[in-house]
Amino acid sequence: MKKIAITGGIGTGKTYISKKFLQMGIPVFYADEEAKKCYEDREIVDTIRSYFGTEVFTEGRLDFKKMARCVFQDPQKREVINKMIHPRVMGMFDEWAEEQHAPSVMLESAIVYENELEKFFDMVIVVDAPLEVRLERIKKRNPNLTHKEIMDRINAQMPQEEKCRRADMVIVNRGQ
Repeated sequence: MKKIAITGGIGTGKTYISKKFLQMGIPVFYADEEAKKCYEDREIVDTIRSYFGTEVFTEGRLDFKKMARCVFQDPQKREVINKMIHPRVMGMFDEWAEEQHAPSVMLESAIVYENELEKFFDMVIVVDAPLEVRLERIKKRNPNLTHKEIMDRINAQMPQEEKCRRADMVIVNRGQ
């Protein structure tokens, strides 16, 4: 079975493009959706509480907006979360892939290169889009984010140019 990663920075249209692959019969594993399930694990939540304190909790519950603000501004905290979550997500992907009956499967994730996950795939596709298109998409999807918060998220990821340089294939997505 061929394992393909589809990646790109926030707002490039990875999900839109991956749905096109899904329509062509290639099963797609959405890493962000699966990662959210990890936050239901008591051990993960306890580790976050011990590392971050109460700053990412509201009324005793993990507050994803607060955590996002925190990790997108602090590379060390982002690294702690990534090292905690992404090995689990890759384990979930491997289990999921074993259950698929297709010649190829795909994992969609914004941070394939940032977490050195490319070594687990036969091919990496990068979805690219001009910055102004990305900003428009992000604002439309997350109208409460400030321009600074959007740029913090963009800048927290590897530059698009570097992702494109490393890719086996680049899909430029100016539409959707």
